[in-house]
Amino acid sequence: MKINRSGSAIWSGGLKDGKGAISTQSGALDAHPYGFATRFEGVPGSNPEELIAAAHASCFTMALSLILGEAGLTADKLETTAVVTLEQQDEGFAITASKLTLKASIPGTDDATFQDLAGKAKANCPVSKLLNAQISLDAELLG
Repeated sequence: MKINRSGSAIWSGGLKDGKGAISTQSGALDAHPYGFATRFEGVPGSNPEELIAAAHASCFTMALSLILGEAGLTADKLETTAVVTLEQQDEGFAITASKLTLKASIPGTDDATFQDLAGKAKANCPVSKLLNAQISLDAELLG
């Protein structure tokens, strides 16, 4: 099976004074504005790194749900946050890390099993495989 999804960006102007708009195939984002200030200066608005973080968090969480099901487990709740790090390096900027933080409520499992299954999801999530960055996971089994 092969699935293609698309996103697009439009940009007008220079790097610092220009303005852009991003859109997704699904319409979840439709000409949503972004620019230099939202990416590098902390101004509210979208940027590529937050989109990658959302993609990584959602992909990892779905992968873990699959792996839990294969182990005969079902989560009451999986709540994942991803923090993507953009750093300036000698050759320019690079995304150097994605830190996943997971809080999970999964009846019928112990912490050792949970950590093992969460680690497998981190390694095998398609977005994890895409990123050429350090990927860490802080997973906490609740209750």
